[in-house]
Amino acid sequence: MPSQSSPPSEPSPPGLDGSAIRIGALVPLTRPGWVEAGQHLLAGLELAVRDVNDAGGIAGTPLELLVRDTAADPQKAVAAVDELDRLGVAALAGEYHSVVARAAATRADALGLPFLCSSAVLDALTEQPTDWVARLAPPQSRGWQLYADFLLNSGHSQIAVATQSSIYWASGLTILRDYLTPRGGTVTELDLRALTPTAVCDELANNRTTALLLLVGHPDPAVPLVKAIRHDPRLAELLIGAPAGQPEFSEWATLLGTDGAAIPFLRYLPEHLTPLGTQVDTALRKLLPEPPSFVAFEGYDTIAVLAEILRTHGPTRTRIATSWPHLEVEGTRARITFTRTPSIPTYQWPTPPIQVADRDPADPTSFRTLHTT
Repeated sequence: MPSQSSPPSEPSPPGLDGSAIRIGALVPLTRPGWVEAGQHLLAGLELAVRDVNDAGGIAGTPLELLVRDTAADPQKAVAAVDELDRLGVAALAGEYHSVVARAAATRADALGLPFLCSSAVLDALTEQPTDWVARLAPPQSRGWQLYADFLLNSGHSQIAVATQSSIYWASGLTILRDYLTPRGGTVTELDLRALTPTAVCDELANNRTTALLLLVGHPDPAVPLVKAIRHDPRLAELLIGAPAGQPEFSEWATLLGTDGAAIPFLRYLPEHLTPLGTQVDTALRKLLPEPPSFVAFEGYDTIAVLAEILRTHGPTRTRIATSWPHLEVEGTRARITFTRTPSIPTYQWPTPPIQVADRDPADPTSFRTLHTT
């Protein structure tokens, strides 16, 4: 069985009567969701559906994407999962925000509805092991430990973090402390619920911190905090870091200009895209107003994986949920497989590419790769 508990009775498999096979898509498209990330994710999902249908669909049956805006709201996401379940989708795809993805994954698991999470990284998307949920993005612990290695290799061991209240930020802070402390590092928390950007600058100026990490939302309070630090002469040598990836999107460069450059962040791209990835990159550049982010490629890969499952195993939910460990799919960034690991309760792509990158101070519209797996 694909779950440790018995799910509700499964609806009739879609597509058998000639109708489209429906895939539910969860994406943040309105505030307070990260709208630009949602737009990139949706562009990748929609392009992949178009490519599948242009190639004849699934044994002649087209895919149909049913899109629901989560707006970074876990309750809204759960309601969307319930609605999409009633509409008979074969599987769920998408979501960017980790806390939202966790709520959606928990509900999908309870319903017996397969969910391939595209972008969220929180290690535990469900409380208990499940076959109903799989993920493409690397777990937060793996990416943030790589980021911590980058900091240590760059000579930064006295680290401050600006934080907000969130399961995601708290998890990131724990990962950094657990990894850096045994290696001689220190991690000092600056709670932005109590401190203004000016007060943060004062705290940083009065200690030996060499790097400040932004474990906060975008654009507020990340943007005003970066501006305050960049224009404080006492902090001219301070490294600002953003492991959650805020500088990846063009809005960051628009709001901050050169102030937003040289801020290392995590992104999930390889040194070179696969041949498929090169084709997808060209197509995405025609659909998006800026170069595609790694999130757009995650969206495309999500549908590529689900389409391969549907071709080889059919649209029955139980068959989809039991197929994860038997897949090998050519993605835009590498070949994709799924495995179990002891610390991750869902199926996981074990080797997604991870980079530490930043925006080039000489041209904030371009990126530099600083560290990679």
